[in-house]
Amino acid sequence: MRLEIVPLIIGALIGLLGLGLIFDAWTPDDVVVKRERRRRARVERSRGGEALIGLGVIGMAAAFIGRDTWRYSVMAVIAGAVLLAWGAIASRRYIGASISNRGALRRRDATAVMGQAKAAAAGTDSPRPAVPDESPDVKADSRLRRE
Repeated sequence: MRLEIVPLIIGALIGLLGLGLIFDAWTPDDVVVKRERRRRARVERSRGGEALIGLGVIGMAAAFIGRDTWRYSVMAVIAGAVLLAWGAIASRRYIGASISNRGALRRRDATAVMGQAKAAAAGTDSPRPAVPDESPDVKADSRLRRE
């Protein structure tokens, strides 16, 4: 294998990643995930921002594939960087929520933890933790499985 083929392979893989981002931006959400399983609703993603990021990634892939011999490789990098920045700005709420909103759902109430610790020290059964309210479309049998 010649060394000149490596940027072509990397560019093709990056191009496939960009095409995947564009495909994900255009497909409806219920195709992949049928029902939301989170306690709290997610921040709505910007489909246009995700598509812009995908186009920026494709621009970078074109620059990899074009290497130094392509006359427009600098323009492809500039256009890709602008599209990436524009897509990141359009998706800033979704990106920020996915980065910073991690620990609140995993923490338990401090009084419930203290109540369990006191019950364990006394040798009794720990109190049952509170079950969060669920949407009305959840069937009753899912509640029975949890108990």
